[in-house]
Amino acid sequence: MKTIPSLFLLTVASLFIGCGENGKKKTSPSSDTLPKNNPNFSFEGIKQDYTTNEELSFQITRTPNLKVDSIHYYINDKPIAKVLENTRITYRLSQEKFGKQIIKAIVFSNGESEENTVNIDFSPPNPPQILTYRIVNTYPHDIKAFTQGLEFFGDNLMESTGNGVGVSGSKGKSSIRIVNPKTGELIKKVELADSIFGEGATILNGKLYQLTYKNNLAYVYDMATLKTIKTLPYFQNMEGWGLTSDGKNLYMSDGSENIYVLNPNNFSKIDYIRVATNEKIVNQINEMEWVKGKIYANFFMEDVMGIINPKTGAIEGLVDLSKLRENVTQHVDLDVLNGIAYNKKSNTFFVTGKNWDKTFEIQLSD
Repeated sequence: MKTIPSLFLLTVASLFIGCGENGKKKTSPSSDTLPKNNPNFSFEGIKQDYTTNEELSFQITRTPNLKVDSIHYYINDKPIAKVLENTRITYRLSQEKFGKQIIKAIVFSNGESEENTVNIDFSPPNPPQILTYRIVNTYPHDIKAFTQGLEFFGDNLMESTGNGVGVSGSKGKSSIRIVNPKTGELIKKVELADSIFGEGATILNGKLYQLTYKNNLAYVYDMATLKTIKTLPYFQNMEGWGLTSDGKNLYMSDGSENIYVLNPNNFSKIDYIRVATNEKIVNQINEMEWVKGKIYANFFMEDVMGIINPKTGAIEGLVDLSKLRENVTQHVDLDVLNGIAYNKKSNTFFVTGKNWDKTFEIQLSD
């Protein structure tokens, strides 16, 4: 189904806020020359690592045999400046997404042009805060539910499930369910065809939106009846993973480092964020929940919950929930943590996993 990421190798702290390759962080930018011949200039004033609110301030180093008529500058192939002389350029990186940035300069001289590029890294300034939790209550959960999405609907839970195959060969059933959160009792269920792998789901304006894994479309249901209203194609060919809403727009993950902001009427892309810590880009974002202006997310194959700033993509907090998995019935088809539902009335989270026989009500603390 989904490939195992290298997001967590040892512990939450060592992977999310640890150092880069071989435990060392690069100290100088990497330069990639596009032309086959070496250009007659390089970049002066650029370092390797930048963070929020920093700005680029640089110019090219001009050699004696290079007469500059004009210079065109780009970041990630987007024009940022055109100058007639070797003027110092400033550019605020807060306009860009986290991750690698490609700076390019094209120098025009005597009717010819040369270009050169340099790569830099743009990251959040602070490491994630490590949060703890306490278990408030433990409730029963359908051990056959391959949970993909979880969200409160009034006093009940809306749960989306997929038809993942366990180690035993037993296959789940994709569905939308309304469940009593404290008894695990099934109140209402709509099952999908066996060809559909149900994924993340969320409720917005009386409608329930459910992603599919490989079918490149989302189902839209009437929340009161769970009858299908329509299906909406994704804005591009992609996988469906997690889904949540800020009360106006949808936020969708696809297994990459991106979370897309979508128009709920037609699933067109409005914007996107790239998820990162101060040390690395983070992918495999799975089930998501919108809580007090932040996105709380699971990461595929990891029993961890992250708190993501939806404006920047920065991971601001992490909670290690691996102990919860130890408290469920251990069986051959037991799978990962995947399910976050926030209860506004109690200010607690209900979390569960794929083929878990328990749902845990937890409360977070610093």
